[in-house]
Amino acid sequence: MSILAPDNALLKKAEVEAEQVVSLLRVAVSLGLLGMFYLAVAGSEIEPEHYLRRQWVFAVMTMVSYLLVGLGAFWMARTGRIRSWMVWLLVTVDCLFMLANTWVSLLNSGLPGELTFILPPTWLVPVILGFTVLRFNPYLQAYCVTFIAVGLAALSLWQPEEVTPFIVERAQNLLSGPPNIVRITMIALGGIVLVVAAWRTRRLVHQSISEAQQKANLNRYLPVQLTARLANTGLDELRRGSRQNMAVLFIDIRGFTRWSQGRDPQQVGDFITDFRSRVQGSADACGGMIDKFMGDAAMILFEGDTAAVRAVDCASGLAKSMVEWSDTRQAAKEDAVAVGIGLHWGEVFSGVVGDPQRLEYTVFGDTVNIAARLEQLTKQEQQGIIVSAAVLEAASVAPASQGWSPLPAAELRGRSGGIEIFGRR
Repeated sequence: MSILAPDNALLKKAEVEAEQVVSLLRVAVSLGLLGMFYLAVAGSEIEPEHYLRRQWVFAVMTMVSYLLVGLGAFWMARTGRIRSWMVWLLVTVDCLFMLANTWVSLLNSGLPGELTFILPPTWLVPVILGFTVLRFNPYLQAYCVTFIAVGLAALSLWQPEEVTPFIVERAQNLLSGPPNIVRITMIALGGIVLVVAAWRTRRLVHQSISEAQQKANLNRYLPVQLTARLANTGLDELRRGSRQNMAVLFIDIRGFTRWSQGRDPQQVGDFITDFRSRVQGSADACGGMIDKFMGDAAMILFEGDTAAVRAVDCASGLAKSMVEWSDTRQAAKEDAVAVGIGLHWGEVFSGVVGDPQRLEYTVFGDTVNIAARLEQLTKQEQQGIIVSAAVLEAASVAPASQGWSPLPAAELRGRSGGIEIFGRR
């Protein structure tokens, strides 16, 4: 199952919220325009011309239609019915609403296209662009700008004619008090939309920074694989824990305590850094999760359908990497490196414990104890790796085919009977 990256999940959530906000703003714009339209024309004592009456009727019809679009879009966003392609359709509706109103105004008033920009509907452009900004989609924004620019350019070139006294008179009407009130209203509404866009952008950036800081803090205590899972399931889910089958691998440097005594701290630090780097590289290559480093030792976990296979591969890869490191050190006249690796497969309990200030991922159970004991047996049995028959069986590995030699059954404290094990030098 694929897991969304935290950043993508945050953007997905923002997109859903954006549609709800845009829909509410669309409703508010419609109601605001209807209110201003009523205030602008209701108190007028001058008998309007016939073309103005038609203009008013069309304006009311389109504003009511836009209100219904806003309510419908809000309902769909609220109920989770909005799909990605619908956002493009809604942006198209916004643009067409403005362009259609402008075109009908030109037709109704008989004005030439050169006077397109004195018509009140064109002042909706800032509002529409503000709606698109709220979606945080540059491609959608480019589409909206292109649509509006091309549409207005086409209207401005429509029906060019000389400016007559008739046209001057109607243009003066469009620059009178009521139309100017509508223009001021649309500028104010556009400003409100941009304020909302700026506020949501600031909130999203703040949330993203907070989550990045939280993730950075969690990475100090939890494996990287868990921080990604934490973003999707939440801390409570991980705290509840679970029982599952896992492969558990232990690796430890032999003779490290004796070797480090009396040495320069910088030399010891560099040595451990090289060791951990190689362990991390092998674990990453096989999809392992480093549960913890313990001085010169490490514990690696493998979960999932192919966990046993990856664990066996990791054990072999780790052994090879340590041999190469040892050869490199000896070539540089430094001490050789020897390690022991133990690997077992079985049921474990896993979960996160602690508070948000200090979380710790814990895996425990008989499987962990056996894996640790097998690593300790490597020195006694003079083997580089010791694995249980359980992990080879889970990985569908025939021991003889990959050079695994049977060893005497491991007798472990607290268990009746021995555990079948195999080794490799």
